[in-house]
Order: sequence, then C-alpha cells, then structure tokens
Amino acid sequence: MIKTFFVTGIGTEIGKTIISAILVEKLKADYWKPIQSGDLDHSDSLKVQKLVSNTKSVFHPEAYRLTQPYSPHYSAELDHIEIVMDKIKKPATENHLIIEGAGGLMVPLNQNDLMIDLIKKLDYPVILVSKNYLGSINHTLLSVEALKNRNITIEGIIFNGEPNASTEKIILKMSGLKSLGHVLPISEINQETISEAGESINF
Repeated sequence: MIKTFFVTGIGTEIGKTIISAILVEKLKADYWKPIQSGDLDHSDSLKVQKLVSNTKSVFHPEAYRLTQPYSPHYSAELDHIEIVMDKIKKPATENHLIIEGAGGLMVPLNQNDLMIDLIKKLDYPVILVSKNYLGSINHTLLSVEALKNRNITIEGIIFNGEPNASTEKIILKMSGLKSLGHVLPISEINQETISEAGESINF
C-alpha cells in the first residue's frame, strides 16, 4: 500500500528535516516540501537529498520558493507574491511520499491560511515530531489538540533527541497517540547514520 505522510513539528528547530530524511530513506519514499522560506541554496529538499542513499526516491520541486528566512506569509510579502492554497497540489507519484511542512502548525501562509490549513487541504495523515525540553509537553499536546479539532488524522508521534521517559509517557497517555519511535541524538549526520536511525522508527 502506498503511504503518504505529512511531517510537522511542535515548533521550529525540532528536527523535522532530519526525521523526514530518515523516513524517506526507510520507505524509499519521494520527498516534497511545498513551501521553502529562505536558504534556497541550502534548502531542506537539498539537505534531505544529500542524506538519502537509495536511488528510488524522487525529490519534487517546491510549490513556493521564497528568498527570505521568515514566516512564509512575510517572506512572500517581501518577494511581492501571495501564497495561494489552490496552487499547492501534491506532485504525481506512484511511490510513497513524505511531505515536510515549514515551522509549526500555526505558521501563517498568507493573511487567511495557516500551515494547519494546508495540512487539512492535502488530507494526509500527520507524523508529529516532538523534542524534549521544558515546555514540550504543553507544545505537543496543544499541537495534537489543534490537529484533532480539525479532524486531521495523526499517524503518531516521533520523539527526537535526548529521551525523557516521564515526558514521553504523559504525552502519549494524554494524547491517546502511539509512539512511532525515538530518534536519539546523531553525533555525525550522514547517509549511513540516517539509514541506521530508520531502525528506530516503527509503523
């Protein structure tokens, strides 16, 4: 069965791109980031492509490539364009597909739409990336609540970084979600360690 997942996080700098690379390699899936905001010469698509060693994955072009490293709505404004939801369409593929969002769920794309609205529009199960830090329980449960309020299917949570058994246990209990695995800190990120990290992910 062909699987498509939307990878989002409980905030910025949570590790969505690394987790996306791990999932792409594990599933030999295609990769698509609908909106890239800034850092175009070192985009997330390019980062994932460098970390994937299989030859099956296809890296689909972004719907929007914004030159400035800000919230998409502001970056688009600076580039004198407007992000239009109807112009963001899933690329054609017969392979598994990993879609990576930008920032957290409530990042604005324009004056009316948020990242969570794009997730709802595309209508694929979400993999939520969480990372243990003071406040992460609140941020994770708020993210889960927002997704559930919009009737968005959540495949599960991947914990990234240093483990905290107490934090992870209460998040899973309170959210009612399953853990898809825990990716421990990777000292040297390369194709080999990304491939090895996939062993800790369970679908």
